[in-house]
Amino acid sequence: MSVGQSLRDLLTPLGIYRWEGAYQWAELQSEGLALDGVGDTLAEIQREMNLATAQAEGLAGVQTLLGADPGARDQEELRLALAALLRIGGDSFTLAAMNDTLRGCGLPARVEETGDPLHLVVSFPGIGGIPVDFERMQTILEAILPCHVWVDYALSSILWSVFESRFGDWDSLEGDKITWTDLENMVV
Repeated sequence: MSVGQSLRDLLTPLGIYRWEGAYQWAELQSEGLALDGVGDTLAEIQREMNLATAQAEGLAGVQTLLGADPGARDQEELRLALAALLRIGGDSFTLAAMNDTLRGCGLPARVEETGDPLHLVVSFPGIGGIPVDFERMQTILEAILPCHVWVDYALSSILWSVFESRFGDWDSLEGDKITWTDLENMVV
């Protein structure tokens, strides 16, 4: 129902308006049409100011405020990454907080401490070899992790003992039509 019709429904019980004439009803319709436009604009503003529902200007605005490009591939991934970046605060440099932020950005990475307080190791559990889009992930990781900390990347590869136990000889390897990606995913 339009706002014009709502106004008419509100004013009708008063009994002082004559709806037969074109003037009063036309005036209410024009005012209602203007208010319909205001309602549509307010609905769009409300959608864009909430990170969970933003589609264009809201996402771009938050991204500009943060001064970061999380490298997301679609709107949903961008929403998750921006929400994770917004959670970063003064106490966000604990190991748990950094891992939570990386998960929030959709990165399959895990940060671990070494004995040196200025040295971290980033691994990709369950991913063999070099992860797909590694350069993009590295950019995001280095934007999130503290800049004064040295970061090493621990990339997994198949161990020779696993390779020998799975394939007794080269014929069994060639017979199974195994690709290099398949071998990388046999990581222990």
